[in-house]
Amino acid sequence: MIILAATPIGNLGDASRRLIEALENATVIAAEDTRTTQRLLAALGVVNRPRLIALHDHNEKQRAGELVALAASEDLLVLSDAGMPTVSDPGYGLVAAAAAAGVGVTVIPGPSAVLSALAVSGLPTDRFTFEGFLPRKPGDRRGALRALQGERRTMVFFESPARTPASLADIASVLGSDRRVAVCRELTKLHEEVARGTAAELVEWASAGVRGEVVLVVEGAPAAEVAFPDAVAQVLEQVRTGVRLKDAAAEVSAHTGHSSRELYQASLAQRGTLSP
Repeated sequence: MIILAATPIGNLGDASRRLIEALENATVIAAEDTRTTQRLLAALGVVNRPRLIALHDHNEKQRAGELVALAASEDLLVLSDAGMPTVSDPGYGLVAAAAAAGVGVTVIPGPSAVLSALAVSGLPTDRFTFEGFLPRKPGDRRGALRALQGERRTMVFFESPARTPASLADIASVLGSDRRVAVCRELTKLHEEVARGTAAELVEWASAGVRGEVVLVVEGAPAAEVAFPDAVAQVLEQVRTGVRLKDAAAEVSAHTGHSSRELYQASLAQRGTLSP
C-alpha cells in the first residue's frame, strides 16, 4: 500500500515513533526531495538506506502510474519535505491514482503547519479553510482576496517571507484594515514567533521585513458586515474567473447569508445579459 507519513516541520523531536519505525523498515520511499530525506534519516539516526524515488510537482503526473503499480506489490512510504504529503505538497495525484486503481492508502499522522498555526493563532478554530499560497502577482493576489471577502470561516494561507509584507497590505486593503490576523513564523523552531493584531497593525510590524517560513491565519468575515452590494461584487468576481452565475450566487449566498435568488437577479442585472 501507499503510506503517507508526516515529517517534522522544524523540531526533530516531533518525529513520531511510528515515523521512525516506518523509516527503519522502508524498502522504497517516494520523497519530494531525496536530499532532504537523506538528511532526515541521518538526523533521526536511521541506518536503513531504502531506495529513494523523487516525487515532486514537476513529475508526479508522469510517475503516479509507476508508483501505484509498485505499491500494489510492496509498501511505498511517501514523504514531503516537511509536514503532511498532499497538503500543498506532492502526493494528491498519487493518492487519486491509487484510489482509482484500488491500491490501499494509509497515513502516519503528525506535524502540520496548517493546524499548528490555526491552534496558536487565537482566532476561531471551529470552522476554517486552507487556501494554500496566495498568488505571487499583486493583481492576482488581490483578486483572490476579493473572492474571499465574504468567507466567514477562519482562513489559513502559506506565504513566503519576502511576500508577507505585500500580502498583509493587500489583506488590509481588500478585507479591511481591522480584520484580525496572526502571522505564524518558524513554527516549532528556535525562533518561533506569532504576531497577532489587526491587518493594519501587522502591515506596520512587517515593514522591516519578515524572515523564516510563514503561515498567515486570517479572521473570517462576520455575516453582518457583508453588505448586499459587496456580495453581488463577489458573485461577479467569481463569474469573471469562469464560474457559472448560478453557482457563484449559491456559493456567495452560503458565505454571506444573502438570498441566492436575489444575488443571482442583481448580478444578472449588473451584467446586462440574460445568459446564465
